[in-house]
Amino acid sequence: MAQETFEKVRSHADQVRRVSEFLDPKTAGCSERRMRFDRLCHQFQREEDPVRQHFAKLMRSFRSGLFAGGDKADIPRDNLDLERWFREPKGHERRIHGHCHAGVRIVQEGPTMALTLDAHRHHPHPFSESELRPYCHAAVPSCQREAVHRRKIMRKARSKQTRRLLLEELENRYLDSS
Repeated sequence: MAQETFEKVRSHADQVRRVSEFLDPKTAGCSERRMRFDRLCHQFQREEDPVRQHFAKLMRSFRSGLFAGGDKADIPRDNLDLERWFREPKGHERRIHGHCHAGVRIVQEGPTMALTLDAHRHHPHPFSESELRPYCHAAVPSCQREAVHRRKIMRKARSKQTRRLLLEELENRYLDSS
């Protein structure tokens, strides 16, 4: 029983790999990939396997946007590419329900996150241990530490349970400094 299930899953994984090959612009031109994609979609539609029919349905729904722009389109391939494309690390921070605020993570981690996201541009192969060792004891920029600290204070100020403790702490700090 389990063996049959594993075989089915293995077969479906192979089909997903076939679909992903058509999406890679390095494999062929846009028109050739679109033609092979359509052919595979029709093949999945004719089969009796409900999973493959579901693949066909998904493929049809995504088809219009997958090959938009043709061979000349220089569009992002995934969320990280999208963040690099905008030169701002904001794709993951936006909420699906449409809020335009990108979130506090950009404010807090922005000074170091943007450099990390763009590291691949100047270093095409994976980093080795010897290349990363000089950064082992790198310090977080002061503006980033201050932003994290401010957020902790504001979180305490918003909480009804910890607001009183925060006010006492700030009052004691003020009295000690005078």
